[in-house]
Amino acid sequence: MPSTTILLADDNSGILDYVGKMLEKEKDYKVVAAISDGGVVVREWLRLRSDVIILDISMGEISGLDIARHLRDLGCSAKIVFLTVHDDSDFMKAAVGAGGSAYVVKPRLSLDLLSAIKAVLSNKLFVSASLMNERV
Repeated sequence: MPSTTILLADDNSGILDYVGKMLEKEKDYKVVAAISDGGVVVREWLRLRSDVIILDISMGEISGLDIARHLRDLGCSAKIVFLTVHDDSDFMKAAVGAGGSAYVVKPRLSLDLLSAIKAVLSNKLFVSASLMNERV
């Protein structure tokens, strides 16, 4: 029985599908929702109360950073893993400042995502290797 529930949010359906299939193979994780509309992420988290949220920074009309801040304002206890194309220390710092526990750049998705989830579930910060030398 899966012990960790995960909500996926990315406006790219290909990424949602890929990440969903990747996590399906992991017996300890259960994807409870795959959302492509940033406007419904907060409502769906309130309904599902997942343990982890994998969140894109660029979600169309609403930023994943704004979504994360709103979730934190609501007392969201989920670990937020940002998954993004922005391989940039300023975005990474903003993501951590918004309540993110991990920052994974999409080119390193296959290498970093599972490690990031494991790290945040152990209350550790995770940052993709391309940004490891940056100060948070």
